[in-house]
Amino acid sequence: MNSRERLRAAINHQQPDKVPADFGSAPVTSIHCECVAKLRDHYGLERRPVRVHEPFQMLGWLDEDLVEVLGIDTVGIWPQGTLFGVPNGNWREWRTPWGQEVLISGHLEIVEDANGDFFIHPQGDRNAPASGHMPKTGYYFDLITRQQGDIDSMELDPADNLEEFGELGDEDLADFRAQADAALQTGRGIVANFGITPFVDVGLIQGPTLRQPKGIRSLTDWLIATVTHQDYLHEVFTRQSDMALKNLAKVHAVIGDDIDVLYLCGYDFGTQTSTFCSAETFESLFAPYYRKVTGWIHENTTWKIFKHTDGAVEPFMTRFIDAGIDILNPVQWTARGMEPEHIKQTYGDNLAFWGAGVDTQNTLPNGTPEEVRAQVLEMCEIFAQSGGYVFNSVHNLLPQTPVENLVAMFDAVREFNGDA
Repeated sequence: MNSRERLRAAINHQQPDKVPADFGSAPVTSIHCECVAKLRDHYGLERRPVRVHEPFQMLGWLDEDLVEVLGIDTVGIWPQGTLFGVPNGNWREWRTPWGQEVLISGHLEIVEDANGDFFIHPQGDRNAPASGHMPKTGYYFDLITRQQGDIDSMELDPADNLEEFGELGDEDLADFRAQADAALQTGRGIVANFGITPFVDVGLIQGPTLRQPKGIRSLTDWLIATVTHQDYLHEVFTRQSDMALKNLAKVHAVIGDDIDVLYLCGYDFGTQTSTFCSAETFESLFAPYYRKVTGWIHENTTWKIFKHTDGAVEPFMTRFIDAGIDILNPVQWTARGMEPEHIKQTYGDNLAFWGAGVDTQNTLPNGTPEEVRAQVLEMCEIFAQSGGYVFNSVHNLLPQTPVENLVAMFDAVREFNGDA
């Protein structure tokens, strides 16, 4: 099998010749730029500044030489814009707080304060309040809450929480088509991050793309609103899903079935020990809009639908399936109730699992290479049975992870696949 055939077999619950591996195809399956640089050095690849194409999490672009060395089976399609409201392009060098020279979009406006902290201003406008903050000891940007007033005192208009969700233009569609054409040439499985089905992801609630966001823009208030302002959120989700369907039809008209996987959204429903909301709230407030969008996708395309959520979401598994989700990521098996054998045996016939390969909170950053190898082999043994599995870590690869452990992870996947 080539990479695309391997991925398609896995997500269709068929046994591929090898476990397909993904890194870099989605904002939740990628590698921090610090790790990208260390991997390039380890494998003796040309030294050059890593492109940070997603500045919020400081995700590094994986050039083709590194993709080949790591044995990655996927490629991503991405929107032109960043989370801070400017497009990628006109790349320029920027020195990070930890001393790495990287390339960032020349449209980004990053300002250093007297304390050595860095602030990003939305849409490259220094006159707008900063929407991102990187402490001088940090490795990525935290989003800044800029909500105007208290949730109980604001005059809420659903349109305020929809300002950043508009209709795709011809330039966007042409760019997606060009990326799809390039991706097809690689022979890898294609994951599309069109950014048109976000359902107010955690990274979007605070409106980092906007100069002056209105509406509910505090994460705390948003979570409260799932109980106290459900009518308001229903209206937001109704309009958002209507726009999603309009944009999906536009994209499908130019992309067709040339992609394999659609990244739906990254709204997290789990903490380390529980879900963020009750099953009843999920079913009444969220599921109808997931079904609305996934129903259209399943009826009109061959795309598989990829849903990200961290945490202890075992109580929602059957509800994800009923809501039309095909693929669950990252499968945080260290959270309560997410034991690997149970998750695979109970839900593996209906959900493909994308991730789970190694614990990025403890084992990968703090363990030994031998411990990393053992965990990767164990997770592959559990999840790869009868297909339905794509290897990735439990969320993105984080900075300050020892390169020996990163290499041990990739080597263990090769070992499991018989390529070592």
